[in-house]
Amino acid sequence: MQLKITDDLAALLNVLPGQLRDALQQANQGDNLLEVVLDLGRKPEARFTNGELTLSDTEVDGDDIDYVVERIGQFTEDNRAGIERTLHRISAIRNRQGDIVGLTCRVGRAVYGTIDIIQDIVESGQNILLLGRPGVGKTTLLREAARVLAENRRVIVVDTSNEIAGDGDIPHPAIGRARRMQVATPSFQHEVMIEAVENHMPEVVIIDEIGRELEAEAARTIAERGVQLVGTAHGNTLDNLLMNPTLCDLVGGIDSVTLSDEEARRRGTQKTVLERRAPPTFDVLVELQDRQTVAIHQDVARAVDAFLRGRSLPTEIRYRDEQGRVQVEVATVSKAPPAEAPRKPEKSALDELPPARQAIRIYPYGVSQNRLRQAANGLHLPVQLVNNVQQSDALMTLKSFYRKRPQPVMEAERLGIPVYVLRSNTLTQMESSLADIFALSPQETDTFSAAMRETQEAIRKVMTGARSVELSPQVAGIRRYQHELARSFNLISHSRGRDPQRRVRIYRE
Repeated sequence: MQLKITDDLAALLNVLPGQLRDALQQANQGDNLLEVVLDLGRKPEARFTNGELTLSDTEVDGDDIDYVVERIGQFTEDNRAGIERTLHRISAIRNRQGDIVGLTCRVGRAVYGTIDIIQDIVESGQNILLLGRPGVGKTTLLREAARVLAENRRVIVVDTSNEIAGDGDIPHPAIGRARRMQVATPSFQHEVMIEAVENHMPEVVIIDEIGRELEAEAARTIAERGVQLVGTAHGNTLDNLLMNPTLCDLVGGIDSVTLSDEEARRRGTQKTVLERRAPPTFDVLVELQDRQTVAIHQDVARAVDAFLRGRSLPTEIRYRDEQGRVQVEVATVSKAPPAEAPRKPEKSALDELPPARQAIRIYPYGVSQNRLRQAANGLHLPVQLVNNVQQSDALMTLKSFYRKRPQPVMEAERLGIPVYVLRSNTLTQMESSLADIFALSPQETDTFSAAMRETQEAIRKVMTGARSVELSPQVAGIRRYQHELARSFNLISHSRGRDPQRRVRIYRE
């Protein structure tokens, strides 16, 4: 689809002092202009997508700033103003007395057609959260989502700083048939969000820059009422969002849970673990990597659960090629949290291995050998445990040991043997580390998790009345885990059929 860009650039140029306006017109880079910066006592600058330009050798004075302020709308509590019927934004910097000593005049553009990269998700009815650094195009995409959804549904835009639909009482045509509710004070944004749902019966609510705890709570309230929510939040990735105590509730929140001794043994974890607190407010998370590329977490709940277990889940990468067509890449593995993920060395133990997997010799230092064998069997990997560092292809140890720099670790590093560091002595950590060592594809690393989720669902059905449930065929290592999980709930399980169709059936006594 051909992109159509409208920016009403003349309206922004008309509020600038004459000499600055002339300099910008002579530069002839209107399509690339991002913003004009006016700071008292400094030379005025224009910032473009491909660089910066000093507009005048004369320093900005109070008259220049007053000239601009007199020709734009009023500044609100967030020190933002606009130009009526345009998308431009002027932000003020004030001194301690409240006087304006700097202005950032940012060009607002409506780019029609950008939504095609995620249009199928937007129209699916799921709640969508957009993340990305400032200036990457979150608000532009949000504006397009409002326009497209409003063609067939009732859409309300909660426009806190008038960035989505422009300054003035009449919204910019870029939001189409969507209705716009302005927010008098940014701190009241959450109240307007709730008011929109209670008073105007929208099917979709569009909200920019969810940044406070009350706004996160309001977003959850809206989602629970069956209204589709499309919004943006501060942060670049899902990892950033989870580490933000104010906003992590948008993706379910995190709680520290203390397990019973029996449950901890069953899981093979420590007694205190991190778990997702509640279902996520948003079903899908879109990370805007640049203006032409997005990474999509299609199932936020699964992505968060994997993050908390130190695993990686595949993300879908979409981008526009040189002809403007949307391309979808084969899913790639997103980054696991640094605190949970094994330390991945620069050199992999598989660097010299042929595609057919050979056995890897691992020297476990301070790591439970029985659990490591279980992890290898569960993933169906050829692992041989050795008692000598010099005979190993890789060393696996715990973070607590690695920090003390024991002799085996130092010897491994001297010999160039990869060292994999686990945060804790658990099956989950070991499986993640083995996935790194064997360079498993996302599909392979996800097989075990998918099988166990199916087992949990089957157990739930049996415990709520089903006579029996038969699971999908799996390899022997995974079937062993399925049997153990069923036994932990005092249920009976048997394997039936012949490989490769051998499978587990779960039922009550």
